[in-house]
Amino acid sequence: MISIKKLGPGLLFAGAAIGVSHLVQSTRAGADFGLGLLWALLLVNLFKYPFFQFGPRYASATGESLLEGYKKLGKGVLVAYFIITFATMFTIQTAVTIVTAGLASSLFGDFVSVEVWTIIILVICLSILFIGKYKILDKLIKIIIITLTISTIVAVVFALFKTNNELSFIQVLPKGSIEIGFLIAFMGWMPAPLDISVWHSLWAIEKKKDETEFTPKSALLDFNIGYVGTIVLGIGFVLLGFLVMYNSGEAFSGKAGVFSNQLITMYTKSLGNWSYVIIGVAAFTTMFSTTLTTLDASPRAMHKTAELLLNKKQKSGYLFWISLLAIGTIFIFFFFASEMGKLIKIATILSFLTAPFYAIINYALISGKHTPKEWRPSKKLHFLSVSGILFLIGFSIWFLTTL
Repeated sequence: MISIKKLGPGLLFAGAAIGVSHLVQSTRAGADFGLGLLWALLLVNLFKYPFFQFGPRYASATGESLLEGYKKLGKGVLVAYFIITFATMFTIQTAVTIVTAGLASSLFGDFVSVEVWTIIILVICLSILFIGKYKILDKLIKIIIITLTISTIVAVVFALFKTNNELSFIQVLPKGSIEIGFLIAFMGWMPAPLDISVWHSLWAIEKKKDETEFTPKSALLDFNIGYVGTIVLGIGFVLLGFLVMYNSGEAFSGKAGVFSNQLITMYTKSLGNWSYVIIGVAAFTTMFSTTLTTLDASPRAMHKTAELLLNKKQKSGYLFWISLLAIGTIFIFFFFASEMGKLIKIATILSFLTAPFYAIINYALISGKHTPKEWRPSKKLHFLSVSGILFLIGFSIWFLTTL
């Protein structure tokens, strides 16, 4: 058994993953398709699994993050990572922060605008990261994930007793371009974008500094616990969407504040006013944990990438990148606040289309000479990896040809 003290990067992974993909996309999947897209949720989690797992596997086996590994594969790989991350990190951060701000406005009062809530949330997150750094992030995420898990399970159980919808496990394959677009967006961030494998490897290095017994074996167990948790909660949010919203005739708004009110109101209408706090806590902790972890991880990754590309240590690199990300997020937010739905769709589809790149380079790195032989993938993991790469490329081509 592993003690909760020794858990860390795996729960940070879960904190980053369980956000828009669960609260927004999974709930909408259940509301629009019933339980018909469970196949997509389970399949994409299965095929993405190896590439996420290679992050902590490589970091704990070599003492290096995936970024050092990418450089060993060739400087061009690292440059490509830098460009893709720079092109997507502002959109991703804005997408998750918009939803968090909308929920804050619904829960704590709309006495200030959603825009002001955005700034407040970013300031709180920046304060946590500047004052406590990795240690406080590690401790805080454990409380958030436990709170989120309990509140979500309670909500699902009560929804099962209250619903009039009959459980149907007939699976569906979306056909129209709008439905296919949603399917790709749903899988794009389910359970998370593949570049989180890089973040995970960086968190694993930080954990190793504080926990000398954080071995490759314990790192993989830690990851598996977090990964299974994201799948269970993903299914939970699909169930909530189905049990509470399916056939309700309601359509989600693209505005953050309106969307959040709709979400919480729909749940409380179905389950009763008593559930407002439980649903509110589940929703807000989901999005706050994602906002906090993404705000830490992208700057951490860009700082390390810049150092590796320039072969030079940068004392204030993390501060520069986190400040740039916060300012960029506020800037995009003020221009696209009313287009939350469109922004989320863009971010999630971009993540799916870039997934084959991360899958291929992670697989090449973990299978090659830069990884100790005993920690290279087994035959089963090799097979699953190749299958996953084909799956991600195939669905990307399918989406692009149906545009």
